[in-house]
Parts: sequence; structure tokens; C-alpha cells
Amino acid sequence: MTQPPGQQPPQGSFGAPYDPPQGAPQPSPGYGYPPAPGPYGQQPGPYGQAPGPYAQQPGYGMPPQQPTATAPGGPTGPGGGRFRGRTGIVIGAALAVLLLAGGGIWLATGDDDGGRKKPVAGPTGTAKPGPTKGGKGEEDVAGPTAAELNAGRKPGEAKVAWIKENGVDLPQYGEATHGPWFAGDIVAKGMYRKVTGYDAADGTERWSLDLPTDLCASPTAPTADGKVVVGIEDNVSEEQATCSVLQMIDLRTGKAGWKKTVDRSDIRDGLSHVAMAVSGDTVTFGRDSATDAFRVGDGKELFGRREGVCQPYAFTGGARMLAAVNCQKDAVAPVREQLQEVDPVTGAPKWTYHVEPGWKVTHVYSASPPVLSIGKDADWAVVFLNENGTFRSQLVPGNEDYGVRCGEETVQAGGNLDGCAGVAADGTRFYFSTQPKVDESADGDSAETNKVVAFDLATGKAVWKTPAPGGRLILPLRTEGGKVVVHVQASYSSGGEIGALAPSTGAYTPLLKHPASAAKAEGILFQPRAAWHGGRSYLLPYRISEDEDEAEMAATAVLVFGP
Repeated sequence: MTQPPGQQPPQGSFGAPYDPPQGAPQPSPGYGYPPAPGPYGQQPGPYGQAPGPYAQQPGYGMPPQQPTATAPGGPTGPGGGRFRGRTGIVIGAALAVLLLAGGGIWLATGDDDGGRKKPVAGPTGTAKPGPTKGGKGEEDVAGPTAAELNAGRKPGEAKVAWIKENGVDLPQYGEATHGPWFAGDIVAKGMYRKVTGYDAADGTERWSLDLPTDLCASPTAPTADGKVVVGIEDNVSEEQATCSVLQMIDLRTGKAGWKKTVDRSDIRDGLSHVAMAVSGDTVTFGRDSATDAFRVGDGKELFGRREGVCQPYAFTGGARMLAAVNCQKDAVAPVREQLQEVDPVTGAPKWTYHVEPGWKVTHVYSASPPVLSIGKDADWAVVFLNENGTFRSQLVPGNEDYGVRCGEETVQAGGNLDGCAGVAADGTRFYFSTQPKVDESADGDSAETNKVVAFDLATGKAVWKTPAPGGRLILPLRTEGGKVVVHVQASYSSGGEIGALAPSTGAYTPLLKHPASAAKAEGILFQPRAAWHGGRSYLLPYRISEDEDEAEMAATAVLVFGP
């Protein structure tokens, strides 16, 4: 993309993610040295850290973590370990915003106190037939059954279709969940060293597959024919384990398919986080210094490390494969990144969008239309691209703070490039959730509430704002059938729900109201991951961790509502 007429690229250390003018040198796949590894620390973020109205009760979720002042992408948090997964936040309110001409960026130049605000974004094995019915444990810590919750259901409320306890003995500090993945009439989830498939309608366990080591990475969604490839560790020893083994699983049957180990002996590779994605019949296993891609059906290698300095390190899944590309030739060289659309079979670029030096692609909020989040130190921006990868506009934040819920607050800190909740897009608009704020008008029922803001992709400006219904929290999930599908979280006394926003006006319509009788069962789920599939809503806690083994085994792993 060339600069607009009469405009020049910004000078100095700050700038917009513009494409260099015609004739300017650009990084290319045939130039330089491999990039240096990225940062490896976890970054706690405040959005969603209170996982529900009951989060502060002992034994539910993880204790809240305090955000640090380290710049995004740098080591933060409680020192690493096996506690993976935080929420992401981007900050827009009370900041002096500088819009740079022709570049697609806004710079947060300070807060009201003169400081800087930073963005805080969040095997071999044998398939065993499952029991004909799932059962509740007999421990006192066991929660209510679906029948007990439905006994208090009111007219117009959906029923609790089924509940599944965790049933997995987890290591200290718990583990993150993987999924949900849908394949025909199966919904599957992964946890620690097991993947389990349930009947999507009634929760009957159809199969379970034990893994030899820990689940360490997974894509957001499986293939269209119900296959998924997960990353597992190469050693049962936590001190020596590396996320380097790929295992394909047929989600319809629970049978393990091909398995292979990726060479991660290079120190830069070994230190990198892993980002996975499935697009078509291709699964990518991305790291800071290299990416390997394989055919899901048979494990054949499709493409790998490129020649030269520019290396893709994370991809989006689904119908369109976008790649975040690092072109930094060594650790002291300026950061140069790109966003590319690539062929999922060959890995060849179709188009390239050049991000301003020093800025990193942190997430892709939408692949079609392309919407990317980029960051530099304490600065953050959202850029809208045309379908051919040229600059379209930039998000103008106004006076709101915005929050998203991702696996990590940046892909460099861990997690996948895609799969964030709190964002959605269609051909003309982008829908963004705001950061929760205390609702002073609420009668003690809900501590926090937020809203959804719609932005015009052509101008980057807000066109409407819709508050969460009932003083709760609302997160866009996707666009579907001309609507914006959203998840509204439960409050103390009100159940959550799946709803829809009208793209033109933001008018809210409930699609499936969860019963108020299940508000507590829903509210204790830690940063719930919601899925809307086949007329049912599926909720999984982001992670499970309890002080006692009995409570850990009895913790809710899947909560499903239906008509």
C-alpha cells in the first residue's frame, strides 16, 4: 500500500503500521537471519479475573493476580511455571490519542497522571468406551444435578441440558481446558492428559482417550470432518518436558491417528511458545523461529521454515489462513513484522501487510474481513484491512476502555493468534466489548457491567453502543445470519444467556435464556469459554484448580443449556 497523496510516513521512534512508499526497501523471505525468540512470561490481565459472582469464594477458580507494569510482550506475572492462560485487555480511555495520517494506528501517549497505560488483553493411546450415562460423585463437594437446577426453572427459560464434572486428578495449580470442539453429534474437550467426547444433546460420554503426557497446545477448531491435532509434551517430567509432539485425534470415534515429534532442539525454538491452527486440512505448529505445517488427514509435512529472515510464527484457522510474520534479523535489530494471507497447502504468501517497525501483531480478531491487533510497549492499536491486505482504516477508541478474552494477552506470550472472545466483524462493521466497570445503579446484583461498541470499518469510528442487558457482562462471539451473536454472563441472581445484536442499530434480542436457578453453577466457572452450536450454549471454564482433590474432581467441566 502506498501512502495517501500528500502524506509522508511518520518520523522518529513512533509511527503507524503503514506500508512503505513505492521503491522503499521491504523485508522479504529471502533476506537476513532467523529472528530472535520472543518473550516467554505470562501477563495477568484484569478483564475477567473475577470469573463470576462467586469467584472470591474459597476453592473456586484461581486467586486474582495483580497486573504488573511490565510492557506487553515482556516477562511478567508470577514467574512462569505451569500456570498458563490469562485474559487480554486493551486500554483506550483517559488517554491522549494521536492519530497518525495514513498509517492505521493510534498511540496512547499518557494517562491523566502523566504516566503510560499498557494494554492488558487472557498420543499413542487407547480410546475407551464411555459409560452410558454420566454420574455425579458422592462427595459432599459435588454440585447440583441438571434435574435439581431445572426444578427451579421459570417460564421462558432454557433448561440445563447436562452437566459434566471434571473427573480428572490434576497437578498442583490445576490445568487449562482445551476445546470445545464439535464433530457431528459429538462435543469434545481436552484436559491435562485426557480428551473426552460427549453426546452433544444429552452429555453421554461416548469415548475418552488417555494421553501419555500433558496437553500443551491445541487449535481453536477442528477440521470440517471432525479431526483435530493437539500438542502434547515429550516427557512426563515437568522439568524436562517440551511441547513438541503432535497427536491427531478423530473426534467422531475418539481414536488416535498419526503422531510425530517436531525437532525443537534449537535453543530459540525450545524457549518459544506454541501457537496452533487448523485451516482446511492443514494444521500449523507455530513458534517464534519456525513453523511446521502438516496435512491433518495423514500427517504429511506441507511446509516449514522459510529461507531468509521473515518467518511466520502464528496462523489463524478456519476458511482463511492469515500469518503473523517476524522479520527481525537478530535480537538487537528493530522489530519488523508483517501480516500475510498464505496458501494453507503451500504456505506461499498471497499478500503482505507491513507493520511499522517496532510494532508486533498481538492477535487477529477477524480473518475476513482482516482485523488485527498490534502493540508496541505500552501502545496499542486495531487496524482494519481490505480483503487484499491494503490498509482500510484504524479504530478510533473514543473515551472507552476495551477488553477481549484471549488465551494470552499477546500471541508472543502464549496462546493462539485467533479465537478471542469479545470481538466480531462482518463486511462493514467491527464489534468490540468494553472493559467491565462497576454499575453504580445496580442493586447489589451485579458488581460489573460493560457494553458492545460497533465501529465502521471504512472510517474506524464508533456508530453505536449497546449496554449489557441486566447489568451483566457481554462478549461478542461471532457474526452469523446477519446478527452479532453474544454471550451474556450470569450475575448473582440472573442466569446468563446467548443473544444477538442487530448490526445496524445494536438492538438486543435474547436467543437462549439460561435459568436463574443455575446462576450460581454458571457463575463459579472461571473465565467461561462460551460456544453457541446447534441451538445450545456450551460453557467451559478456562481452567480448573481447587485446593482439595475431591473438589477438583467434582468441579464443573462442561455446562450446557438447551431449549
